[in-house]
Amino acid sequence: MCPPPTPPPAARPGARDTPPTAADGPGGNGASAGTPARVAAVGPYFAVSSGPRADAAGFRPFTALHHDPAPLAAYVAETGRRLGTDQRRVAASTLHIGTAARLWSVALATAALTGRAVDLTPERLWWRTPPSGPIELWLPEWPAGTPAGTSGGIPGEDVPGALYETVVVRHLGPLDEALRRDFGLSPRILHGNSASALLGAVRVLLARVPDAPWSPLPVAAALLAREPLASAGVLTADTCGAGLGGADVGGVGPRGAGPRGADDPLSYRRNSCCLYYRVRGNGYCGDCILARPR
Repeated sequence: MCPPPTPPPAARPGARDTPPTAADGPGGNGASAGTPARVAAVGPYFAVSSGPRADAAGFRPFTALHHDPAPLAAYVAETGRRLGTDQRRVAASTLHIGTAARLWSVALATAALTGRAVDLTPERLWWRTPPSGPIELWLPEWPAGTPAGTSGGIPGEDVPGALYETVVVRHLGPLDEALRRDFGLSPRILHGNSASALLGAVRVLLARVPDAPWSPLPVAAALLAREPLASAGVLTADTCGAGLGGADVGGVGPRGAGPRGADDPLSYRRNSCCLYYRVRGNGYCGDCILARPR
């Protein structure tokens, strides 16, 4: 039996503990000139530059990564080199989860800080592989937060719907197809990677931006309720709410502690493995189906 409901950690005065709608957000368009810097300040995986840059050489639009086998193969090869493995499927899966993490991080941080879904469509967002560290992202022009039903490029009725359209459909859909075709990764691995990356971004936001105006928890819950993320694993919400109002998440009700322990409101067990354990010296990830629950 749970005690009487108390405000979750993310429910600060003025904070939102329900998914923001695309009509929400400060100001006329929900984004300001300082938004990219605020997002990037969260951490390396949240960094995205905007505006003209003198060192733009090597950047490509994401459409090239989706549809041109050559840059994708080079990116996988570079990932394998950094990992110290010649197993192409392992490198391709690691590339995928890292790229998904970068996309989710920027998208969720913008939503948490502004209440809006930023337009990260593949034609607008550019990327390049740096000498070290995560993939670099660049928006030559930082877009205004896009209200639903306009011609701005992100359809949908709410921010979770807009993020689903941009990240899952427009980005990860074609990237998944290319990685299945060229590197033999299964849909189960790819969908599990996407869900794991989403929850990783949420955890970082909760830890580093606890006073964000909009909580990322309900946004993540809404995203995980939609396929293909819904069947990628089991999210164990805190039995007494943990910022999700005690509701079932993705059709799965609260149950016993997951791999990260009972004190984690976002314990998650995916139905697949990202293959990272095959890199020498590494073990299983905390949410891996092969890892034993603690």
